[in-house]
Amino acid sequence: MHKKRSTENQGPLIALVGCDGSGKSTLSFDLAEALNKRQPAKCCYLGQGSGNIGRKISQFKFGGKLFSRIIDKKAGTARTKGKKIPGILTALVIFFFSCIRFSNFRKMIKLRKEGVIIIADRYPQTEVVGFYDGPGLSAAHTRNCFIQFLVKLEYKLYDYMAFIKPDLVIRLNIDVDTAYQRKQDHDYNLLKIKVDATQKLKFRGAPIIDVDATLPYKEVYEIAMKAINDILNYKQIKNM
Repeated sequence: MHKKRSTENQGPLIALVGCDGSGKSTLSFDLAEALNKRQPAKCCYLGQGSGNIGRKISQFKFGGKLFSRIIDKKAGTARTKGKKIPGILTALVIFFFSCIRFSNFRKMIKLRKEGVIIIADRYPQTEVVGFYDGPGLSAAHTRNCFIQFLVKLEYKLYDYMAFIKPDLVIRLNIDVDTAYQRKQDHDYNLLKIKVDATQKLKFRGAPIIDVDATLPYKEVYEIAMKAINDILNYKQIKNM
């Protein structure tokens, strides 16, 4: 059971979520940069960073690309509902990436406690497991006791993070064709699954504003900034 955590005097927490290609990273950076001119604000990436690490592994001189492909394939199997987690090594890799996310989340919480406005690029959740910033080990199954331990421990990490609701979730909606046009190095079918899952995420009742991410960027930015200003004004009046 979670203890109630006080948010008094903490900085506002704004989360940007959406399928790959919806513009989360660019928008979160621009919003934080603009807000920081008025009061302390920080863009915090809450993804796993597995893509960057995978690219670094693939650059290893001996067997880097092969090892990267093998790990990526096995991780994909582990994140697929109904499949079996293929071994301890794969489970440890997925758990390692989840620990990276948890570490970044704790750093974000520390900044928030200092009164910094947080613009989160992605946000951990437990409503959709296996992908979309959800627990990576909870979709597949295993009979291995050690892996079962990792599954439970990883879920606890995500449950802890998801329990802290953002003050506002900006949900960037996009169709799969536009997403693929922007991210042609991604798998089309996986993008479609993420597009379909976007509307299912409720982030435990956090306030959500839907934004059409296919609009011109300037319009998307203005809609998001207005929503953030409304939240900032509300919290300022509430704390008076």
